[in-house]
Amino acid sequence: MKRTTIYLEPELEVLLKLEMRRQQRPMAELVREAVHAYVTREPLKAPPGAGAFASGRSDTAARAEEILAKTGFGAAPPTTVVPKTRRKKR
Repeated sequence: MKRTTIYLEPELEVLLKLEMRRQQRPMAELVREAVHAYVTREPLKAPPGAGAFASGRSDTAARAEEILAKTGFGAAPPTTVVPKTRRKKR
C-alpha cells in the first residue's frame, strides 16, 4: 500500500471518528473502504469511438475515414457566432 494524506472538514473528521469507535476499526481501513466504494460505484465508460473497428469485417482499414466520421472523431468543436457590433458615428 502507498501512504497518502487527506484533509477533512472538522465535521467529517468527527463523523469518521464516531464511526471508528462504533465499528472498532482503524480510520485508515474505513477511508480505504470508502474510497474503494466510491471509485468502483460505476463501471468505467469507454471513450467515444471505442470498438468502432470491431465490426468483424475485414475491410475496416479501408473504411477507416467513414467509420471515424460516424463516431464524430476529428470533428471540429461547435463554434459560437458573435455578432459584429456597429460603431457609433461621431
